[in-house]
Amino acid sequence: MGGNSGKTINVTLKVWRQKNKSEKGTFETHEMKGVSTDMSFLEMFDVLNERLINEGKDPVAFDHDCREGICGMCSMYINGRPHGPKNAVTTCQLHMRSFNDGDTIVVEPWRSAAFPVIKDLAVDRAAFDRIIAAGGFVSVNTGNAQDANNILVPKHDADDAFNAAACIGCGACVAACKNSSAMLFVSAKVSQLALLPQGKVEKETRVLNMVKQMDVEGFGNCTNTGACEAECPKSISLENIARLNREYLFASANDKK
Repeated sequence: MGGNSGKTINVTLKVWRQKNKSEKGTFETHEMKGVSTDMSFLEMFDVLNERLINEGKDPVAFDHDCREGICGMCSMYINGRPHGPKNAVTTCQLHMRSFNDGDTIVVEPWRSAAFPVIKDLAVDRAAFDRIIAAGGFVSVNTGNAQDANNILVPKHDADDAFNAAACIGCGACVAACKNSSAMLFVSAKVSQLALLPQGKVEKETRVLNMVKQMDVEGFGNCTNTGACEAECPKSISLENIARLNREYLFASANDKK
């Protein structure tokens, strides 16, 4: 990592360009000179796109929204790592001070059959939405709101549910996995609800339906390499995958009775 705060650097960008999911893509090289190290990675791309537009060229398509590490839209594969070289940050939280003068930076979209390329660096992650629609919610009638602390939740369960709920659905886990597995994402969403009283009522149908939809979408199998946890910007734990496997095993056994 470079300690270049407040300085400017020159970098070479090799950016993946692809018109749509059916056409072949290729890398396009751009020389970025005088880049402030205080810029975020996305701000640097804004500068590139402004230059391309002024030159009458097609700007690079990439996803972004909040630019505060909340929405998970800023999905870029940077120098072989989802969201870039720093741990526990999204691309919008990555700054150019993390790079050195003269660096070559290779930027690609998420690589997964379940995340087809829309254009350039933007991919279609609607598969995650369909998995959530299959069961990532509470639909039972829970009645009127009860007094605070009337439903006791062990602190350990509350903490685990809160940590699982931190998943922003960016897809870095899929991009990092050699099998393009979505198990960390699905397990976080299953854990978030299965640990709390309101979610326990539907926990068996939830896990069966969500895992079934995950398989339909074409995600790969989990082989526990741990790359997903290592690259997750919210540090979602692999323990959630173990919990998902237990929930699925019990639900499958009851489903056959």
